Amino acid sequence: MGEFEDARETWDRRFAEADGLLFGSEPNPWLAEHHRLLPAGGKVLCVADGESRNGVFLAAAGFDVTAFDISPVAIEKARALAGQRGVEIDLRVADAARWGFEPDAFDAVVAIFIQFADPDLRERLFAGFRRTLRPGGVLLIEGYGERQLRYRTGGPGIPENLYQARRLHQAFDGWEILASRDADIVLAEGSAHAGISHVVSAVYRKPIPGAGTIAV
Repeated sequence: MGEFEDARETWDRRFAEADGLLFGSEPNPWLAEHHRLLPAGGKVLCVADGESRNGVFLAAAGFDVTAFDISPVAIEKARALAGQRGVEIDLRVADAARWGFEPDAFDAVVAIFIQFADPDLRERLFAGFRRTLRPGGVLLIEGYGERQLRYRTGGPGIPENLYQARRLHQAFDGWEILASRDADIVLAEGSAHAGISHVVSAVYRKPIPGAGTIAV
């Protein structure tokens, strides 16, 4: 799957060797800035959430959070972080490529830097997001864009795994765009995401049948 021959072993090692939390203890800034666009108190799925800085943040904000990651080491660190913050979160060890994406199961999906996904897996994940979100549900997503190959301050260094804003919008054609950006910013997310970076970010709302939509 994706970038590594043995993804679980690779991520276990990276999370275990990190000084503290690999991606830091604070939520992704795009999520922190836009989490109020998610249905208040709703059920949220955090995809490949690592040590779950994002899931823990959302749980503290009153959401009902399920978060998963392929790395058992990351999930144990996520449990410790949740305990420190005094929040409850449903944490699971799971491979994104094998997650079931039950239909109409969540009010929101959060997918932050899932750049391990090659084009084939990315399309399967996006199809899963479309399926598992209820009508009116919200997808909040951020990933590295193509200029990240120049900066090399995080991400896989694999061109086909990077985002283009136009193609990302096309993947959710017909969904309302609540927020979006295609920008060079400075990231400070632990030791893994540090420095100037090219990011493509968006928040989409799934159409409600019969309610009218704003086309992408």
